[in-house]
Amino acid sequence: MNPEAAAPELLPEDEARAAIYGLVARLFYAAPDAGVIGQILHANAFEAGSERLALAWRELAAACRSAFPVVLENEHTELFIGTGRAEVTPYLTHYMIQHASDNPLVELRGQLAAWGIARQEGANEPEDHIAGICEGMRMAIAVQHRTLTEQRMFFERFLYRGAIAFCDAVSASAKADFYRRVANFVRVFLELEREAFEML
Repeated sequence: MNPEAAAPELLPEDEARAAIYGLVARLFYAAPDAGVIGQILHANAFEAGSERLALAWRELAAACRSAFPVVLENEHTELFIGTGRAEVTPYLTHYMIQHASDNPLVELRGQLAAWGIARQEGANEPEDHIAGICEGMRMAIAVQHRTLTEQRMFFERFLYRGAIAFCDAVSASAKADFYRRVANFVRVFLELEREAFEML
């Protein structure tokens, strides 16, 4: 048996990165159910990596221990959906528009189309929902095996600035409890991603 043929296609750190992007997408797309909460509680992640990320993860796991799915669903609805206007918009281009002529959503759609990534049939959310963009990053890493240069381009153009502002808005909301911990974890992770990309 050829050991190289049996080797995983992704490095462990890239598998971990893709898994985090997938988790972030899941947490912001909908409130976590008992299964997702259980996965977080039983994960032994980040203990050998960044202390900042490990601490943020432990705080998120601690919040999961006392969480009830119905309470989290209410918090998610109040924060990101609302009955009229959401407390915090999860659409990242909202935080990225600097001029009236800016239309980053069109550029995002073009980039996703160029990569062959399409919105799932029946999905109503625009592509700039933080869940959709994080899922795009997960696919770029784990499915399409995009180069680090391509990943960095997508991260810097469509994710980082908007997501940091989004996380800050979540953290500042009086309605955020569980999601304040989520936002803190995501912010730390994205800062570490940026630092790593800057080393390329």
